[in-house]
Amino acid sequence: MKVQLVSLAAILSLASYSADAKEFILTDVEKGLAKGDWSISSEDLGVKEHNFTIKNTVLKGGKQDGSELLTIASDNLTIKLSPTRGLGILSVDGDGLRLGWDSPVDEVVNPKYINLESRGGLGWLDGFNELMVRCGFEWTGHAVQADGMIYTLHGRAQNTPVSKLIVNVLDKAPYTITVKGLIKENTFKKSNLETWVSLSYVPGSKDFIVHDVVTNKGDYTRDYQIIYHSNYGTPILEEGARFVAPIKEISPFNDYAKNGLKTWQTYLGPTKDFDEMVFNVYPYADDQGQTQVMVTNRAGDKGAGISFNTNQLPVFTLWKNTDTLKQGYVTGLEPGTSFAYPVTIEREQKRVRQLEPGQSAEFTLVYSLLSDKKAVEQYEAQIKSIQGDKETKVVEQPIAKE
Repeated sequence: MKVQLVSLAAILSLASYSADAKEFILTDVEKGLAKGDWSISSEDLGVKEHNFTIKNTVLKGGKQDGSELLTIASDNLTIKLSPTRGLGILSVDGDGLRLGWDSPVDEVVNPKYINLESRGGLGWLDGFNELMVRCGFEWTGHAVQADGMIYTLHGRAQNTPVSKLIVNVLDKAPYTITVKGLIKENTFKKSNLETWVSLSYVPGSKDFIVHDVVTNKGDYTRDYQIIYHSNYGTPILEEGARFVAPIKEISPFNDYAKNGLKTWQTYLGPTKDFDEMVFNVYPYADDQGQTQVMVTNRAGDKGAGISFNTNQLPVFTLWKNTDTLKQGYVTGLEPGTSFAYPVTIEREQKRVRQLEPGQSAEFTLVYSLLSDKKAVEQYEAQIKSIQGDKETKVVEQPIAKE
């Protein structure tokens, strides 16, 4: 896995900075540019080694009216992104395996139809249906009223349309496709954070990279937080499915989660009246800070993995929501700078980071689709090599109380 990660990081660097690439600007508010419906293909670009299309579509009707859907379709994977929703990842499909879940929210909801302060700060849930949601960057975690304002659930990034949208395709092998978007969290007297978010994909691969850079554009030191809320349902999630990670310490998020502390590694099938169960995790990592986690089905022939660096993302949240299928049967694998407690608690416990004026922080995650038994076994073996013979500390009480 280490060799693979180095290779993918090098590809990401090429995709971002190489002059040997075609660049297509789809949105740029400074230039008054919004192309809307747009597409390009490998044939258009003269690529013969792979077949792929990149298509941006403006959706019509309902609460998704005006939302954009950007789809990368290749021989191996189909990746769907929403530029209107912070360039979140809606779903990924490949080898007959879906990464994502079935939310009661069945439209790509345009943020203009969402009031984040509704339901006591839970309005974020009105659009929640993605495979990967960026929870941040100004704040994240459960809603709380403090400092003369409502810190709504999981921040604003996912409900902020990108101000710039750029598609970049390398002219030569490996023909890396990179989609970049600029999220602006600019508020008078409060915040001036700007984040370049991106997804890079090499045609033919079953992995893709998320690489984000958040910058404090203001003149004052500002807080920042991020949780990469990565969500998986069927066919991976089922009764007997397993969560696998190299864990240094695990604790229940609240008293309810204490009941599941002995079975945190496995999942129930759809269970009516099962409330969400959350665990706080400190993962082990290798000498470079690299770690990885996975969820796999009962048979061990379908799975999904996430690799990340604990120097960037030091904590991890495991979210189990094994409610009924219609209610939303899903688990969340969530690397982050913070746990999901309200920002007030995260500040008290010294997990809220800060950026000085002009300073940036970056995050790189590699997502993997594991579509057969060999891929699952190899990924699990890499996790076990990080854990080695080191013990997992199980803390029986929550580390904080809301």
